[in-house]
Amino acid sequence: MTNILMPKATAVWLVDNTSLTFDQIADFCELHPLEVKGIADGEVARDIRGADPIANGQLNREELDTAEKTASYRMKAQKSRHAELLKPVKKGPRYTPVSRRQDRPDAIAWFLRNHPEVADSQLARLLGTTKATIDQVRNRQHWNSTNIKPVDPVTLGLSTQLELDAVVKKAAEKKAKDDARKGIVEPAGATLRPASETGVIAAVEVEDEIEPEVDLKNVFADDDGDED
Repeated sequence: MTNILMPKATAVWLVDNTSLTFDQIADFCELHPLEVKGIADGEVARDIRGADPIANGQLNREELDTAEKTASYRMKAQKSRHAELLKPVKKGPRYTPVSRRQDRPDAIAWFLRNHPEVADSQLARLLGTTKATIDQVRNRQHWNSTNIKPVDPVTLGLSTQLELDAVVKKAAEKKAKDDARKGIVEPAGATLRPASETGVIAAVEVEDEIEPEVDLKNVFADDDGDED
C-alpha cells in the first residue's frame, strides 16, 4: 500500500463522511483500529480538519463504493498527485559564474594546504568543481599548476563564510570520530615528551645535590669575644 498523506486527517474525513468500518479505515490510513474508534468518539484528533482522499487523488470513488458495500474489502490507495511536490528537492551541482571558474584551482589549493581533512566530495559540492580537477591540483598535474596559488574561497567569492565554516566543522568532527574509533588521541596543544627524555629531571636532581660552600672562618669570626 502506498503511504497516504495526512493519515489522521484522512481518517477523520472517512469517519465523518462514509459508512466504512473502523478496521477498513485503520487499514487504509495505517492506524490502529482503536485509534480510529477514538477519532469517532471525539477523543483523538479532535482539532484536526478532515482531508478528502478522493479530492487529493489518494482514493477513487469506485474503491470507496466497493468498500462501503463489502465490510471485508480493503481499499487500495493511489499515488497522490501531490506526492511529487512533497519530495525533497535534490540539490544539483553548484553553479559557478564563468568569471569565477578560473579561480577554483586556487581555492582547491587553499583547502588542500589548510584543511586536508575536507573530503573531495565536500570540496566538489562547495566549489562546484569535480574530483578529477581536485586530483589534478593535488598531484600538480593541472594545466595551470605553475600559476595556482592558495587563496581563501570566501575571498574569491566562491562560497560564503558560513558555508566554509560548516564544511570545515563537519570534516573536523568526522576526523575526530574516525580517530577515536582507531584509538588515536591527539591533545589540543603541543605534545609534551616525558621528562626522562628531555633531561628535566636530571637537571633538577643535579641542582638539588649542589650545596653552597660555607666559609667557617666568617661564621666563627667573633668566637674570640672581639666586638666591633
